[in-house]
Amino acid sequence: MGFPAVKSICLVLTAFLHVQAQSVSQWRGPGRNGVYPEYHLLKAWPTGGPELLWEATGIGPGFSSPTPTEDGVYLTGRRDSVEMLTVFSHTGQRIWQMDYGRVGRWSYPDTRCTPTVSGHQVYLISGMGEVVCVDMRRVDILWRVPAYERFQGIAGVWGIAENPLLVGDKVIYTPGGFDTHVVALHRDTGDLIWKSQSLPDSTAFTSPIMIRSGLNTIVVTVTQHYISGFQAENGLLLWSVKYSDIEPPQFHALAPRNNCNTPLFYDNRLYVTSGYNHVGVQFKLSRNGTRIRQTWIDTHLDCHHGQVVKVGPSLFGSNWLDNRHGQWCCIDWATGRVHYGTEWKNKGSIIAADGMLYCYEEQGGNLALVEASEKGFHVRGTLQITRGKGPHWAQPAIYGGRLYIRRGDWLGVYQLRATPSM
Repeated sequence: MGFPAVKSICLVLTAFLHVQAQSVSQWRGPGRNGVYPEYHLLKAWPTGGPELLWEATGIGPGFSSPTPTEDGVYLTGRRDSVEMLTVFSHTGQRIWQMDYGRVGRWSYPDTRCTPTVSGHQVYLISGMGEVVCVDMRRVDILWRVPAYERFQGIAGVWGIAENPLLVGDKVIYTPGGFDTHVVALHRDTGDLIWKSQSLPDSTAFTSPIMIRSGLNTIVVTVTQHYISGFQAENGLLLWSVKYSDIEPPQFHALAPRNNCNTPLFYDNRLYVTSGYNHVGVQFKLSRNGTRIRQTWIDTHLDCHHGQVVKVGPSLFGSNWLDNRHGQWCCIDWATGRVHYGTEWKNKGSIIAADGMLYCYEEQGGNLALVEASEKGFHVRGTLQITRGKGPHWAQPAIYGGRLYIRRGDWLGVYQLRATPSM
């Protein structure tokens, strides 16, 4: 091998490592699993909850989560038929706001996309399936791809609700349909790197994850009927399971297709759950990730759209009794055995940090600080969100010892440490 070839390989490797080294702030935290790497947080709250540091409005209605980063807080919201991105400083000052895409034509028009931030770029997916990259230095759109239209996507009945996934130099998007299933666009240009084969299927309301199994880097998606794994390098379909065929004892009409929860991956095992009396299911991957087999199914933790978290040996989340009711549950990661199911207010979303759960029920806006223990649902403090309007569907985020909660057009930031670090 001559010097030019070696030099070319070194340049490619350097570029790849540079991309990999950039930190990513995204949907449900750095690991995309709802567990935030925060420590020295309060283990109990005073009456009325933690201190409100600042609040803001003017972001536009949305169901998407805030994305806090080292430089600020990023949120999407709607203004009439346009979706916009707003950035705040960590002291609550609005830095800038700009339009980036079109509101979806489906029901519930408020924004669903949580920004993915890496380096000087923000990645977004509009309600009409436009994949967008914003250059923060210029406060302008670097590139925009009408991916849903270009790849002839087919969305689920409630529209498009996907958060961009970065894998190396790629932005992953799931159009579904008969042309393809998943596509990878170049993060700096929006050019198509690869598109996978079609299964075919309609999209659900989940966001893909990246996993590593053996030497393979795999993009995992959940659509209306399938759980699928694609090789991240080239989009090759490695395996696919028809989730809708794994039927529970009491089958609900919406169960096979209204999948809303991001998968979890740990120790070469993959877990997916869905509401409407559908089953949760765990799979074990082969050593190199090219094959998959079912290890257990569970009918208890059928999470609607609040997601689940794994803390220690257990899975935590809320189940679906009907669209207005659910229990807070804990099951064993290794076996699926149920530890508890407890009534507390209503079902909702969940995140975790520093050994504690943050359970945000969706009807009354009550948020509980709960011990992450299989021995019971032990509440160590509560906070009720009364500001803002609309459902409490936006999931909280944690960064720098602060809790970020969004409801509609309102954002609140709360102190989770006894001694502030920012």
